[in-house]
Amino acid sequence: MATFIQGRSVRRLPELTDEVLRGSPRRITEYGEAILHRPCRTVREFGADRWAALIDDMFATMWIAEGCGLAANQVDVDARLFVYDLTDENGDRHLGHVFNPRIESLAGIVGDQSGGEGCLSVPGATEQVARPGRVVLRGVDLEARPLQVEASGYLARCLVHETQHLDGTVYVDGLPPSARERALLQSASARNTVFARREARQRELGK
Repeated sequence: MATFIQGRSVRRLPELTDEVLRGSPRRITEYGEAILHRPCRTVREFGADRWAALIDDMFATMWIAEGCGLAANQVDVDARLFVYDLTDENGDRHLGHVFNPRIESLAGIVGDQSGGEGCLSVPGATEQVARPGRVVLRGVDLEARPLQVEASGYLARCLVHETQHLDGTVYVDGLPPSARERALLQSASARNTVFARREARQRELGK
Protein backbone atom coordinates (compact mmCIF):
# COMPACT_ATOMS: atom_id res chain seq x y z
CA MET A 1 0.00 0.00 0.00
CA ALA A 2 1.26 3.44 -0.93
CA THR A 3 0.32 7.05 -0.13
CA PHE A 4 0.13 9.85 -2.69
CA ILE A 5 -0.21 13.59 -2.03
CA GLN A 6 -1.12 15.66 -5.09
CA GLY A 7 -0.29 12.57 -7.15
CA ARG A 8 3.23 12.18 -5.73
CA SER A 9 4.34 9.22 -3.63
CA VAL A 10 5.15 10.10 0.00
CA ARG A 11 5.69 8.32 3.29
CA ARG A 12 2.66 6.77 4.94
CA LEU A 13 0.46 9.23 6.86
CA PRO A 14 -1.68 8.79 9.99
CA GLU A 15 -5.45 8.71 9.53
CA LEU A 16 -5.74 12.10 11.22
CA THR A 17 -3.54 14.35 9.15
CA ASP A 18 -2.23 17.70 10.35
CA GLU A 19 -4.88 19.42 8.22
CA VAL A 20 -7.70 17.58 10.01
CA LEU A 21 -6.20 18.34 13.42
CA ARG A 22 -5.73 22.04 12.62
CA GLY A 23 -9.07 22.55 10.92
CA SER A 24 -12.41 23.65 12.28
CA PRO A 25 -15.57 21.95 10.99
CA ARG A 26 -17.97 23.90 8.79
CA ARG A 27 -21.60 23.31 7.90
CA ILE A 28 -22.05 21.28 4.72
CA THR A 29 -24.47 22.82 2.26
CA GLU A 30 -27.31 20.59 1.08
CA TYR A 31 -28.97 19.87 -2.24
CA GLY A 32 -31.23 22.74 -3.23
CA GLU A 33 -29.05 25.54 -1.82
CA ALA A 34 -28.22 28.01 -4.55
CA ILE A 35 -24.43 27.86 -4.19
CA LEU A 36 -24.46 24.18 -5.20
CA HIS A 37 -26.30 24.89 -8.44
CA ARG A 38 -24.14 27.52 -10.13
CA PRO A 39 -20.53 27.45 -11.34
CA CYS A 40 -17.93 28.56 -8.81
CA ARG A 41 -15.62 31.46 -9.54
CA THR A 42 -12.13 30.84 -10.87
CA VAL A 43 -9.43 31.49 -8.26
CA ARG A 44 -6.91 34.12 -9.36
CA GLU A 45 -5.18 35.04 -6.10
CA PHE A 46 -3.19 32.40 -4.25
CA GLY A 47 -1.06 31.89 -1.17
CA ALA A 48 -1.14 30.07 2.16
CA ASP A 49 -2.20 33.20 4.03
CA ARG A 50 -5.36 33.33 1.94
CA TRP A 51 -6.25 29.65 1.61
CA ALA A 52 -4.47 27.37 4.12
CA ALA A 53 -7.05 27.79 6.91
CA LEU A 54 -9.93 27.01 4.56
CA ILE A 55 -8.16 23.90 3.25
CA ASP A 56 -7.61 22.70 6.84
CA ASP A 57 -11.28 23.36 7.64
CA MET A 58 -12.37 21.40 4.58
CA PHE A 59 -10.24 18.39 5.52
CA ALA A 60 -11.65 18.45 9.07
CA THR A 61 -15.21 18.77 7.78
CA MET A 62 -14.67 15.94 5.31
CA TRP A 63 -13.24 13.64 8.01
CA ILE A 64 -16.17 14.30 10.33
CA ALA A 65 -18.65 13.57 7.52
CA GLU A 66 -16.73 10.44 6.40
CA GLY A 67 -16.34 11.76 2.88
CA CYS A 68 -13.68 11.11 0.27
CA GLY A 69 -13.87 14.56 -1.34
CA LEU A 70 -15.30 17.98 -0.56
CA ALA A 71 -15.75 21.00 -2.81
CA ALA A 72 -15.58 24.59 -1.58
CA ASN A 73 -19.21 25.30 -2.42
CA GLN A 74 -20.13 22.45 -0.08
CA VAL A 75 -18.89 24.66 2.77
CA ASP A 76 -20.55 27.75 1.26
CA VAL A 77 -17.41 29.20 -0.35
CA ASP A 78 -17.63 30.37 -3.97
CA ALA A 79 -14.24 29.22 -5.26
CA ARG A 80 -12.97 26.53 -7.63
CA LEU A 81 -11.25 24.42 -4.99
CA PHE A 82 -11.71 20.91 -3.66
CA VAL A 83 -9.92 18.54 -1.30
CA TYR A 84 -9.82 14.75 -1.29
CA ASP A 85 -8.61 11.91 0.91
CA LEU A 86 -9.49 8.34 0.00
CA THR A 87 -8.19 4.79 -0.11
CA ASP A 88 -8.69 3.19 -3.51
CA GLU A 89 -9.59 -0.36 -4.48
CA ASN A 90 -5.89 -1.31 -4.37
CA GLY A 91 -5.40 -0.08 -0.81
CA ASP A 92 -3.46 3.03 -1.89
CA ARG A 93 -4.28 6.32 -0.17
CA HIS A 94 -4.65 9.52 -2.18
CA LEU A 95 -5.04 13.00 -0.74
CA GLY A 96 -4.58 16.57 -1.77
CA HIS A 97 -6.22 19.81 -2.81
CA VAL A 98 -6.62 21.44 -6.21
CA PHE A 99 -7.63 24.88 -7.43
CA ASN A 100 -9.24 25.49 -10.81
CA PRO A 101 -9.42 21.78 -11.67
CA ARG A 102 -9.83 20.50 -15.21
CA ILE A 103 -10.63 16.90 -16.05
CA GLU A 104 -9.40 15.21 -19.18
CA SER A 105 -11.19 11.92 -19.63
CA LEU A 106 -9.44 9.00 -21.26
CA ALA A 107 -12.74 7.20 -21.83
CA GLY A 108 -15.44 9.79 -22.55
CA ILE A 109 -17.19 12.02 -20.03
CA VAL A 110 -19.80 9.36 -19.22
CA GLY A 111 -17.62 6.36 -19.20
CA ASP A 112 -16.78 2.80 -18.65
CA GLN A 113 -17.19 2.27 -14.92
CA SER A 114 -20.49 2.10 -13.07
CA GLY A 115 -20.73 2.07 -9.31
CA GLY A 116 -22.53 3.34 -6.27
CA GLU A 117 -22.01 7.03 -5.62
CA GLY A 118 -23.09 9.33 -2.83
CA CYS A 119 -22.58 12.94 -1.83
CA LEU A 120 -22.15 14.71 1.49
CA SER A 121 -24.67 17.31 0.29
CA VAL A 122 -27.26 14.56 -0.29
CA PRO A 123 -26.64 12.78 3.02
CA GLY A 124 -27.43 9.10 3.23
CA ALA A 125 -28.30 8.46 -0.44
CA THR A 126 -26.46 6.23 -2.92
CA GLU A 127 -27.21 5.61 -6.59
CA GLN A 128 -25.45 3.93 -9.50
CA VAL A 129 -23.55 6.44 -11.65
CA ALA A 130 -21.46 5.85 -14.79
CA ARG A 131 -18.06 7.56 -14.71
CA PRO A 132 -14.88 7.48 -16.79
CA GLY A 133 -12.58 4.69 -15.77
CA ARG A 134 -9.42 6.78 -16.29
CA VAL A 135 -8.87 10.54 -16.15
CA VAL A 136 -6.17 13.16 -15.88
CA LEU A 137 -6.76 16.00 -13.41
CA ARG A 138 -4.94 19.28 -14.00
CA GLY A 139 -4.95 22.37 -11.80
CA VAL A 140 -2.78 24.29 -9.36
CA ASP A 141 -2.05 24.15 -5.63
CA LEU A 142 -2.45 26.95 -3.08
CA GLU A 143 0.82 28.54 -4.24
CA ALA A 144 -0.31 28.41 -7.90
CA ARG A 145 2.13 25.61 -8.74
CA PRO A 146 0.80 23.40 -11.56
CA LEU A 147 -0.22 19.88 -10.64
CA GLN A 148 -1.35 16.83 -12.55
CA VAL A 149 -2.91 13.64 -11.19
CA GLU A 150 -3.52 10.56 -13.31
CA ALA A 151 -6.35 8.51 -11.85
CA SER A 152 -8.40 5.40 -12.44
CA GLY A 153 -11.20 3.58 -10.66
CA TYR A 154 -12.45 5.04 -7.39
CA LEU A 155 -10.01 7.96 -7.45
CA ALA A 156 -11.13 8.94 -10.95
CA ARG A 157 -14.76 8.80 -9.80
CA CYS A 158 -14.01 11.11 -6.87
CA LEU A 159 -12.06 13.65 -8.92
CA VAL A 160 -14.81 13.87 -11.56
CA HIS A 161 -17.51 14.16 -8.88
CA GLU A 162 -15.76 17.04 -7.11
CA THR A 163 -14.92 18.89 -10.31
CA GLN A 164 -18.57 18.69 -11.33
CA HIS A 165 -19.53 20.22 -7.98
CA LEU A 166 -17.50 23.29 -8.93
CA ASP A 167 -19.37 23.45 -12.24
CA GLY A 168 -22.64 23.67 -10.30
CA THR A 169 -23.69 20.04 -10.80
CA VAL A 170 -24.62 17.59 -8.03
CA TYR A 171 -24.46 13.93 -9.04
CA VAL A 172 -28.21 13.43 -8.65
CA ASP A 173 -28.81 16.07 -11.35
CA GLY A 174 -27.67 13.56 -13.96
CA LEU A 175 -29.85 10.70 -12.77
CA PRO A 176 -33.11 9.67 -14.45
CA PRO A 177 -36.05 11.40 -12.71
CA SER A 178 -37.15 8.26 -10.88
CA ALA A 179 -33.65 7.59 -9.54
CA ARG A 180 -33.21 11.23 -8.51
CA GLU A 181 -36.50 11.15 -6.61
CA ARG A 182 -35.48 7.87 -4.96
CA ALA A 183 -32.14 9.36 -3.87
CA LEU A 184 -33.74 12.47 -2.40
CA LEU A 185 -36.32 10.40 -0.51
CA GLN A 186 -33.56 8.12 0.76
CA SER A 187 -31.61 11.18 1.93
CA ALA A 188 -34.61 12.67 3.72
CA SER A 189 -35.16 9.38 5.54
CA ALA A 190 -31.50 8.92 6.53
CA ARG A 191 -30.69 12.54 7.32
CA ASN A 192 -31.14 12.41 11.12
CA THR A 193 -29.04 9.26 11.42
CA VAL A 194 -26.29 10.72 9.25
CA PHE A 195 -26.19 13.96 11.22
CA ALA A 196 -26.08 12.12 14.54
CA ARG A 197 -23.04 10.17 13.33
CA ARG A 198 -21.36 13.38 12.17
CA GLU A 199 -21.96 14.94 15.59
CA ALA A 200 -20.41 11.90 17.27
CA ARG A 201 -17.32 12.09 15.05
CA GLN A 202 -17.01 15.81 15.73
CA ARG A 203 -16.99 15.09 19.46
CA GLU A 204 -14.40 12.36 18.86
CA LEU A 205 -12.22 14.91 17.13
CA GLY A 206 -12.72 17.30 20.05
CA LYS A 207 -13.95 20.13 17.85
